[in-house]
Amino acid sequence: MMNRTAPRIRPGWRARRDLLIAATAVVLSSGVVGRWAYADDNAPRNLGAMAEVQVPTDSALNLTIDRSRMNVAGRQTKSAITVNGTIPGPVLRMREGQDVVIHVQNRMEDEDTSIHWHGLVVPMDMDGVPGVSFPGIKPGETFTYRYRVRQSGTYWYHSHSGLQEQLGHYGALIIDPADREPFEYDREFVVVLSDWTFENPYRVLEKLKTFEGYYNYQRPTIANLLADNQPKDLWTVLRQRLQWDRMRMDPTDIADVTGATYTYLMNGRSPEENWTAIADPGERVRLRLINAATMTYYDFRIPGLPMTVVAADGQNIKPVETDELRIAVAETYDVLVTIPDDRAYTLFAETMDRSGYARGTLTTQPGMSAAIPPRRQRPMRTMADMGMADSSMSMDSMDMPGQPTNKGAAHSDSAGHDMAPKPHGAAHGPTPLPTEDLLESVMHGPDDHGPGNSMTAMMPFRRYAEPGIGLGNDGWRVLRYADLRALRPLPDRRAPDRQFDLHLTGNMGRYIWGFDGKKFSEDGMIRFAYGERVRINMINDTMMEHPIHLHGMWMDLYAGGTLEDNPRKHTVSVKPGELLSVDISADAPGQWAFHCHLLYHMDMGMFRTVAVVRSVEEQNNDD
Repeated sequence: MMNRTAPRIRPGWRARRDLLIAATAVVLSSGVVGRWAYADDNAPRNLGAMAEVQVPTDSALNLTIDRSRMNVAGRQTKSAITVNGTIPGPVLRMREGQDVVIHVQNRMEDEDTSIHWHGLVVPMDMDGVPGVSFPGIKPGETFTYRYRVRQSGTYWYHSHSGLQEQLGHYGALIIDPADREPFEYDREFVVVLSDWTFENPYRVLEKLKTFEGYYNYQRPTIANLLADNQPKDLWTVLRQRLQWDRMRMDPTDIADVTGATYTYLMNGRSPEENWTAIADPGERVRLRLINAATMTYYDFRIPGLPMTVVAADGQNIKPVETDELRIAVAETYDVLVTIPDDRAYTLFAETMDRSGYARGTLTTQPGMSAAIPPRRQRPMRTMADMGMADSSMSMDSMDMPGQPTNKGAAHSDSAGHDMAPKPHGAAHGPTPLPTEDLLESVMHGPDDHGPGNSMTAMMPFRRYAEPGIGLGNDGWRVLRYADLRALRPLPDRRAPDRQFDLHLTGNMGRYIWGFDGKKFSEDGMIRFAYGERVRINMINDTMMEHPIHLHGMWMDLYAGGTLEDNPRKHTVSVKPGELLSVDISADAPGQWAFHCHLLYHMDMGMFRTVAVVRSVEEQNNDD
């Protein structure tokens, strides 16, 4: 039973942690760092701890951004971008209600930089997005971030300049609550997942623009024809391949950048380096999972240990026990696990396309490790991922319990809005505005999004109750968005005042990404009136998952619940062919970034600015 008391952190462990923090602070302030800012691997209790810095309450914290020679996965690189000399950067620890002052110095010689505090509600000029909320930090200059911490939970920080994230400019950010946690644990570990390439990121992008499948070594071939012949017969496999070929699409197009160039890291360490965390048998351990990857979705599990998910994107949720969860780029999850015996367990983060994995160990003694699970067969896209029904998905499967059906009959909500699906070919305007009941699917014709889009989901539908491609067939439980419920009612859960549809679009052949068929350079701002409640219906017209992040404000995700208990998130993952809705309270005046968090997609145009304006005059000034 979950006990809403303070964490049972043992005094002895606190003392050891405080000693580690103090020692690390001395090392960092002196500018002397080792290969990684990890504790001594021979120290039983400190093994696996990353450098942690407590942000002071009565003075400023100094961070430096620089190019550094680093050893990554056993290879030397001169191109890394480090925060205080490490990858990941130090874990920054704050407290809810605290006023923080952080001086960020750019020591790089020839490029600007920045820090965005991902998921934190801060003033616009402290958000750290060059060209939107501040000018960036020039070489040799120092920028001072000042803001009050208005929340608690697990978050992270990263560069919002160019492709610097890919080169190591990221780190974890932990905020302790002003009050007690609603769950109990003995100790905690931060687990930062990321991806690393020894190629120049701009060279990676150039290759994707030349041939979008450059890094996909798992494309259908004659050699793997028989591998696809399970459990289907050979002629079914051949017919499906011909269908995909006629559409000039690839059912194995799961990830743009894969293990062909990526090394997958857990807290900066490769699978061979085996990042390790030590706990005692019987202890309840809190794992703060952060996906700081550039382009990689991870499927995280601990074989042999169930996990209880207690927070999503820093927000407490009603506890959910599961065996596996998919963590999209930029999402965070907090999970509790109990080590039942004196043995080791593998922390296994398998990439969604199955081309690699990050790996660590949770154990009771140094030097112990557990077996690494075999990688599963790479998944294949289906017609459902194109917003179409196929033999594996009947129309009945799209109807969720307690929700209006969509079988051609007209429906209306409590306000009398027509909720009938649109016929194919009809002009697609905003879907009718419901209060709590939402359409499970909506039909629309081949909207002309121009050359910036290569396909249209003819019948996008709600997929929040699905575990995701490649999951759910292994006999264990998988976390879904439908499982997420806010632990307590959060402020301002009004029904929306208005809504609009936003299409997620892309042209893989030209490697162009955007919203409504337009790149950032081709479209204007999305405008909210200050104080209004807005619903965005995101319609994914592409064959790829997109983690969509809104700066400055929360998104209340419709996950099948009510306005009161749907989860609050800063990043939402939109599946291919999906209709996903979020409600937003426009309570933060200014200009805010709104974008896909796949870095190369954002750089190629999947980015907009949301302007929250107080008056008509202010809106005119924005123009």
